[in-house]
Amino acid sequence: MNEKIGQYWGRVKQYWNKYSKKTKITLIAAAVFMILTVGIISYNLSKTEYSTAFTNLQPNAAADIKAYLDQEKIPYKLSADGKSIGVPTAQVAEVKIAVESKGLNKGGNVGYGIFDQSGSFGTTDNQFEMQKLNAMQGELQQLINSNQAIANSKVLINIPEQGVFLSKNEEKASASVVLEVKQGYTLDQNQIDTIYNLVSHSVKNLPLDNITIADQYGQYMVPSKADGSPQGSTQVANQFQVKKQFESDMQRNIVNLLAPMYGQNKVVVNVVSTMNFDQKKTKEQLVSAPNQDEQKGLEISVQELQKSASSDGATAGGVAGSGANDVPGYESTSNSGNSKSEENQKTVNYEVNRITNDIIRAPYVVKDLNITVAIDTKSVNGNPGKIENAELLENAMKGIVKTALADSGVEYEQADIDKKVTIIPKELQSPSSTTASNLNNYLLYGGIGLAALALIAGTVFALRRRKKNLLEEEEEYITTGQQQVEYPTIDIENVTNDNQVRKQLETLAKKKPEEFVNLLRTWLVDE
Repeated sequence: MNEKIGQYWGRVKQYWNKYSKKTKITLIAAAVFMILTVGIISYNLSKTEYSTAFTNLQPNAAADIKAYLDQEKIPYKLSADGKSIGVPTAQVAEVKIAVESKGLNKGGNVGYGIFDQSGSFGTTDNQFEMQKLNAMQGELQQLINSNQAIANSKVLINIPEQGVFLSKNEEKASASVVLEVKQGYTLDQNQIDTIYNLVSHSVKNLPLDNITIADQYGQYMVPSKADGSPQGSTQVANQFQVKKQFESDMQRNIVNLLAPMYGQNKVVVNVVSTMNFDQKKTKEQLVSAPNQDEQKGLEISVQELQKSASSDGATAGGVAGSGANDVPGYESTSNSGNSKSEENQKTVNYEVNRITNDIIRAPYVVKDLNITVAIDTKSVNGNPGKIENAELLENAMKGIVKTALADSGVEYEQADIDKKVTIIPKELQSPSSTTASNLNNYLLYGGIGLAALALIAGTVFALRRRKKNLLEEEEEYITTGQQQVEYPTIDIENVTNDNQVRKQLETLAKKKPEEFVNLLRTWLVDE
């Protein structure tokens, strides 16, 4: 057995010595690479892959689930904060169903199921009311936690005690809710309103005004409506959306204007605006004459009146100083002759134009606007170059600012308009260059991988081919025997002593080891 091992080892050394030093290094590197690859793949295939089965657990729920997994001897991983538990991927569904069936993942929210777990015998009225309140709070927490964006919630309800006597002014219930929003999630106004309605409709005699909802950071969440009156949160959100849309549209229009001149990816525009959302209503009552030349109205009615009177004379006066109203001793005069009088009266009613204007101004007015434009320029000695048609570009931007501020109600000087426009010549990093760089990296890594695969394949092919050639040579040698190769001979017949044969063999092995090996092979074949 040892002789065969020695023979194989000698053959291996003989084959190995035929290679050059460079080839030996390549073969060793390929072998090490293959061993590492096989080891990494084996490690990844043999290790247990865990997947998160439970997240955002309360401490009591996490403790119950952990005890169940320990009891069933199911491997698990517990997160650092103790709120998440991972189990082997193949057992995730099975573990979830088992935990839910045992009621271990309640998160501290018992709900109305508490009445199924414990009987009411021996329970006082106060204890029953307290259990009922806790169950109601637990049910509300389960409803709120069903929202994908909510990690956990806490509900506190205050129900006033009912008096013995009826009262017209019945006290209202109140509720406070604290929401723990998951990281990366935000609640929109519709979701906030839904939570308000859930709480209000779940508790008797609970108006929206008596509900307070806040997040884990103490920020108050305002409903869009309370008792039919709009709140400010929706209005602020709408105003912000209008401002954002205005800036986005103006930015897009400026880019579309400049892109044909400077290039599609050579222009960066930033627009910042200030808006006034005070909506004004004005009522005007104007009066004007239909006939603008004479400034006269239209005659709708005319009334004329003429009067005339005449007399032929008068009688002589009485005795001087004898009348009741006469002054004693004063003589009265006597009137004589004819008299005549005329009176003409004309009344004309005119109609004029009466105009009533109800003016509602635009819902927003741009009060201030600033535009910053960055143009990609070619580098000259490391410094940004000049912008072509820079003056025309600046004037165009100033015209846009002036037009947008026309209805602001403020008269801006030209110097003020100039300050609101900024043109920046700068070398910009285009997305295409970044993409090309990433593509080059991918090609480099792919080339290295292909080269490694080609090296491994070439090495395997060379080894197999060399092994095949050696086998063919060995078979050919066995077939032809000593016809093609002349080996040194030892005249055993003429040697009379075994010691002489041993000495000749030792001499041959020392001087010509290869021929000695071939001689041994020949003897083995002959036998």
